[in-house]
Parts: sequence; structure tokens; C-alpha cells
Amino acid sequence: MPLALMAIGSCFDKTKYEVIIIDGRLHKNPKELLEVHLKDAICFGVTVLTGSPLKDALEVTEWVKNHYPKVPTVWGGWHPSLFPTEILTDTPFVDITVQGQGEITFQEIVSSIENETNLNEVKGICCRNNNEVIKNPGRLLTPMDDLPSIDYSLIDVEAYFKLKGKRQLDYISSTGCYFRCTFCADPFVFGRSFTALSAERMGEELEELYRKYNFEDLNFQDETFFTYPKRIAKIAKELIDRNIKTSWAGTMRADQGARMTEEQFELCVKSGLRRVLIGVESGSQEMMDWLSKDIKLEQVLFCAERCKKFGIAVIFPFIVGFPEETEESIVATRNLILQLRGMSSSFETPIFYFKPYPGSKITEDVVKKGYQLPQSTIAWGDFDYIGSKGPWVSKEKYRFFERFKFYIKAAYGKAPAYRAPFKWLAKARCKFNAFGLPFEKSIFEVLFKQQKLS
Repeated sequence: MPLALMAIGSCFDKTKYEVIIIDGRLHKNPKELLEVHLKDAICFGVTVLTGSPLKDALEVTEWVKNHYPKVPTVWGGWHPSLFPTEILTDTPFVDITVQGQGEITFQEIVSSIENETNLNEVKGICCRNNNEVIKNPGRLLTPMDDLPSIDYSLIDVEAYFKLKGKRQLDYISSTGCYFRCTFCADPFVFGRSFTALSAERMGEELEELYRKYNFEDLNFQDETFFTYPKRIAKIAKELIDRNIKTSWAGTMRADQGARMTEEQFELCVKSGLRRVLIGVESGSQEMMDWLSKDIKLEQVLFCAERCKKFGIAVIFPFIVGFPEETEESIVATRNLILQLRGMSSSFETPIFYFKPYPGSKITEDVVKKGYQLPQSTIAWGDFDYIGSKGPWVSKEKYRFFERFKFYIKAAYGKAPAYRAPFKWLAKARCKFNAFGLPFEKSIFEVLFKQQKLS
């Protein structure tokens, strides 16, 4: 669900403004809807992610400016937070960029446009003044309890349930992150700040949403949901006391999970906790320290044992292909993945290749050493950090991990009984690190074509 747009749209007085959210994933021809509403719009806003989504943002914003040149265009989200001035320099059809948290900022932008006042007074934006790009002072994080509740009536909730294939409600209870991981842009965008809704307010909101939409699963979209264990225990108690019968999932750092008591884990499970996501990145403590993860491998294994005990599913993401990665680190990562997958059939270990995401400390370092980042907004549209790899991944390493990813999933993933011989063979390959002549992989890829990710 487009929570960012919903959060921004929820800040406006319904008696004065009509907020229209258009989602290109739902509407077959979004430009038809744009034509209906742009005729008397105050402005047009787009939430923009680096990579493939950026191409859509460029296309639709240029179309809007060509057809409705007097309508101001506003970009917010991750990419404008990372490249606030560059977008305005090389993209003439974007008028304003928003950096970081956008709720109050966008309110002020709309007020300034409507009243024809100077945009230079609005904190947290970049804009043009007589063809000169101006960067205004930044804006501190607004405490989330000071912001209005997200208005889910701004979207067709049932349409999203249908797309998801289940009655799963997306919800965000916090903004920002305290931590300093060097591969992540969060420290740059939010300055290692964090703000969260109180458990009491969440209980009230979630109860109202539950009665209205009858959701069966709750997906917390926070960067680090389990930041404060006592708060999480209160949230779990709110769900239980209000008789909100739902399963739920959230993000957890290993150090956060290690600080939780058995009673807190038990309370979360009782309230419906079904899955957590714990970023590991590497099986090497030395590599973890280089990444400034600020967690220990012992904490990862502690969380794994606790989750196994309480029947909680876990996604443990890993990243390979870092600039300073050693062969010892690769072996350690492989071994830890095998250990985790062997602990529970409900544990997953997706492996990603490092790409220097803008705004991260590692990216700054590799650029200083000569790595060339995309040089324009259009070029950033071709940046793909899901399936592609950086120059630090050799052909041999890529081939190994593509095979390892396939066989680890085949060996430990859930599968029909008739695949038992295939699972046995896959486990043997993983155990003995024998991935040569992967004929089963070739056969499987022909029989079961995988969906391509952007």
C-alpha cells in the first residue's frame, strides 16, 4: 500500500482539500485519471525510488508538465532525499524536491503555492528561484504522535487485498533508524534519528482499522520495528486486549531480539507474531564490523534459537560482493546460511549482491577510489540493486552464488512430496559444496519459469 502518499494526504483538512492518490499498479491507464483531476489541481506530487521506479516518475511527470505546464510538480521520497538539487538541475519538468519526512513539508508547499508566497521559507525542500536552484535548510523529524492518523479511505483497501491475495494491511509505526550501517542510506536521510507512535495510539488505530476492514494479517513496514522491546510488548498487549485476531510481521535487528525476554517473545506470539526479518548481511564477524552493523553473530544465532522455539518464521537477508570481501568471509557466509537453513524449515536466507546505493558510507568510499556512479537522473533509472551486481563480484563468484541460492532453496524450502529425491540431492550438493554441472537447475528453470523482479 502507498503508505508514504497516504501519510502525506492524511494531513489535509477534508473540508478544504481533495487528495487524489493514483497508483499505476492498480490503474491500467493512470493518465486518464490524471486528465480528470489535473484541470483544477493545486499541484502534482510523486513519491520516487531510485532504480526502475524512477523511470515511471520521469515519464509521468514530463507528461503532466507538457499537458498542464502551470501545475507545479513535486518529487518526494528516497531519490529526491539523496539528490535534492541534481534532479532540478537536469530535469526541467520537476519544480520542487522534498527531503526526508514529508508530511509537514508538503502541507507548507501546498499552502505556499495556493497563497503565492515564497517557497524559500519552506524547510526541507529544494526549488528554483529565477532559474537558480535553491536548497532550503533541512527539517527535523516531527514526532509521529504529533501527526494525524493515516486515512486508509484515501485508497481502495479491498483492491490492495485482492492484489496481495490476502487480507493483509500495511501499517507503519515509526520513521528513521538509530543505526549506522555503512551500506544503507538511512543514516544520510534521517541523520540516525528515530520517532515512533505510542503503543496506546496504535491500539486505538488498529482496532478501528480491524473493525472497518477485517484484515487477517498486519505487515509493519518500519525500518526497525523492534527498536524498543518494552514498546513492542505493549503493542502486543494492545492487540490481545482489544481482541484483534490477526497475524503480524515486522523487522528486527539481532541485538534488539537478544535484548528481549522469553516472556516478551511469548507475548508477541500470543498476539499473532508470525515472522520477523533480521538482516545479517555476512557470516563473518570481521565483515560485520567493517559494515558497522553493530551486532554479533552470537546475537543472530540467539534470535534464531528463540524464533525456532516459539515457531516464528524468519527471513535472514545476506549481502555478498562487498569491495573489501575476502574468501574467508564468503566461506563464513555460506556456512552460516547452511546453519540457519538447517535449524528450521520456516527460516529463509535470501542472498543479494552489493550495489553502491547512493547516500551510503561504502558508496562514498568506492567513489573516492574511482567507482563511477550514474551521472544523471535519467541514468539512475537504470540502477538495479535487486538482481544485479557490482564490479567486485567476479564471474566465478556470481556463478557460485547463483547456484548456491538455487540449491539452498531447493534443499530446505517447502516443496511437494514428489520432489523429495530432488531435495535430497540438493542437500548433498550444499553439504559438500558441490555445484558443478547443475543439470537439475537447468531442468527446473525450464519447467518452472521464475518471475523477473525489477
